[in-house]
Amino acid sequence: MRLEYYNASPAAYKAWFAVEQYIRGCGLEHGLLHLIKLRASQINGCAFCVDMHSQEGLKDGDSVRRLFAVSAWRDTSFFSPRERAALAWTEALTQLSQQPELDAVYEDLKAHFTEKEMVDLTVAISTINGWNRLSVGFGAQPKD
Repeated sequence: MRLEYYNASPAAYKAWFAVEQYIRGCGLEHGLLHLIKLRASQINGCAFCVDMHSQEGLKDGDSVRRLFAVSAWRDTSFFSPRERAALAWTEALTQLSQQPELDAVYEDLKAHFTEKEMVDLTVAISTINGWNRLSVGFGAQPKD
């Protein structure tokens, strides 16, 4: 690890973790949160977070088969329409530099989530992208 960011700036870590705590209690299904965190982490190449969120998903009762298929979610029938909308939103917001067409993705999201849920989901996506940047940038690695 290049830098133990949680020790280097405890106040920043505490603030970031407070947002994470909000997300965990906001009412979105924990299984859904694992899926979006796993997908964003795959896109961002964050091995630490891919490992963490796949393990958490298993612990919370998701199947190995579904977790393995997250990277190809469009090509399977394993995910509900709500999960698909969340995964599409996750990909669009995680890949902003590719200038995705957000209108269609947003309309699908709106069909499956309340306004509060859409904001909370977006905060969750933003937060995992931040965690990915901390972990990749400072060299966090999954434990063997």
